[in-house]
Amino acid sequence: MTLGAVFGLGGAIVPGAAQAATREWTWSAANSVVPTALGGGSTVDPAWVWDEPIDTIIAQAIQRGETAQINAALLPWVHHYDPVPSAGLPADLAAWLQESVQMPAWADMTKLRRAADFNRRKDTYLFMLYGVGGGIMSTVIPREAKSVYWSKGGADMQDRAAKTFSFGYDLSDIDAFENTGEFRVTSNKTRMTHAAVRHLLPQSPHWLAVRDESIPISNQDILVTFHSTGTFAYQKLKEWRIPMSTRDEEAFLHSWQVALHFLGVRDEYIPATWKAATQQASEILYPRLTWTQEGQYLAEVLLGLVAQVDRGLTRGFLNEFVRYLLGNEIGDWLGLPRDYVSAATIRVGWPAFILFREGLNPIMPANFYLFDQLVRAIAMAFLNRATSPTTTPIVIPDMNRPDPGYNG
Repeated sequence: MTLGAVFGLGGAIVPGAAQAATREWTWSAANSVVPTALGGGSTVDPAWVWDEPIDTIIAQAIQRGETAQINAALLPWVHHYDPVPSAGLPADLAAWLQESVQMPAWADMTKLRRAADFNRRKDTYLFMLYGVGGGIMSTVIPREAKSVYWSKGGADMQDRAAKTFSFGYDLSDIDAFENTGEFRVTSNKTRMTHAAVRHLLPQSPHWLAVRDESIPISNQDILVTFHSTGTFAYQKLKEWRIPMSTRDEEAFLHSWQVALHFLGVRDEYIPATWKAATQQASEILYPRLTWTQEGQYLAEVLLGLVAQVDRGLTRGFLNEFVRYLLGNEIGDWLGLPRDYVSAATIRVGWPAFILFREGLNPIMPANFYLFDQLVRAIAMAFLNRATSPTTTPIVIPDMNRPDPGYNG
């Protein structure tokens, strides 16, 4: 969060896009959370689906110069028990928010509460997998890297990483979907931010020069981000043999299903099972990973944010943990220098760390403290410039990257 971790222009589709939007993709809606409602079969490729009507609402608000006013109105809105703002918001946005914060009919609070408990029990691994794994993987997802880099947030990656991390924190919080929680508010603020970026980025000559899509942050782009965090985390937890019951696995997925809904992904695209999610990821995530200049820059910044939190860690250790999580090919793409001593420490020490954490080995490994400090460094680096224990305010942007970036 990265989730690491992006957005709308209603009607401004480039020539040819309308025809392309009619094409079908191979993933079947029969594998989604709403198969009976749709009757299965193929649907429009989510690469050509964005997020109406909020895309139009936010685009028009930006054009009217109302961004600062909207951000001020939204600032006090934090918890679910807070009333949805109305004063200071355009009438169409206030009405949209009243509907968009409602839980989907298929949401299961029993599963969501179990997911909250699962996240609490496995938070150490999830911090690592979301922060280092998903965060760095996002830099080799070309569309995501380019959208992030050339948007306003790309010029201040510590602030943007903090906002992304807040989304993951709120989703994983024990009160995530309770009345005292914050996730539904955070996700709606994120969704509005995405809409703003969809409107703004097509006006950036820098993004236009490198992009391969007409409008950023389609439903498919959001699904790709989910797979680089949620599906990736699930696969690693299984690979590391972290104890999980079937009910835990289902609950963990369900929290992500509801999260995708709140980010504006159509229900017919949301996988119903981890098997379906893995299949979808194999089609739209892993084949598309590659190096970009934007991603190279973002990876260096993100790793630097963790390294600058002095908790006895070395940059070589961080580089090798990236390689341990994502593989040497991605490590080579990003030009991460090798540190073979750290690589050996991680290869032996991380499995021992897991065994001790899970109570499967009563003897604390000698390098337990090293891994524990790595988890803490990730949290401190990303949470509101290391000043907030929980969250970072999410605001709607009104401009693209204010400098020419690496072209300057």
